[in-house]
Amino acid sequence: MAVKDDTIRDAKFNLREEVINAGSKIYPKEEMERFKFCLQCGKCTGGCPSGRRTNWRIRKIFEEVSLGQKEEVFSDEGLWMCTTCYTCQERCPHGIHTTDMVRIIRNLAVKSGHMKEPHRKTCLTFFTYGHAVPINDEFRAVRKKLGMDENPPTVQCNPEGLKEVLTIVEKTGFKKMVEDVKK
Repeated sequence: MAVKDDTIRDAKFNLREEVINAGSKIYPKEEMERFKFCLQCGKCTGGCPSGRRTNWRIRKIFEEVSLGQKEEVFSDEGLWMCTTCYTCQERCPHGIHTTDMVRIIRNLAVKSGHMKEPHRKTCLTFFTYGHAVPINDEFRAVRKKLGMDENPPTVQCNPEGLKEVLTIVEKTGFKKMVEDVKK
């Protein structure tokens, strides 16, 4: 029975280790390892402004990650409702980088083919215009009325900059990853 118990234990913690290892490519490993010390105290969820109006519960996601419930985590609508305000991270008594962990979990979800359609559409708009929300005639008029250039000093008025952005999303594989997401 020991082999079976070890197999179950190892499977249970694979997702948590996957999240920690993915995060360690960006952040210091010791910061990511703090995730193992989540006590489910609820301070993160209790202070979450998104959680007051949506089904977003960071505590639930973290519990599911710790239990190795990959499909439940990656397909959870709530995962995409975090606004990355960092309130949860500031409140965590163990200094867990909760908001950073959410972004890492989202990245892993996208890599495995999970992304909500509104987010996918936002990315596709970004690939076209270099902005998630491109400027329109209404905002150009407001900018002109305020004495500003009609186009902000971004890729909107710099075609070479847009080419550079598109090169980055192509070479990093992000564009293909988004285009391949399950609809």
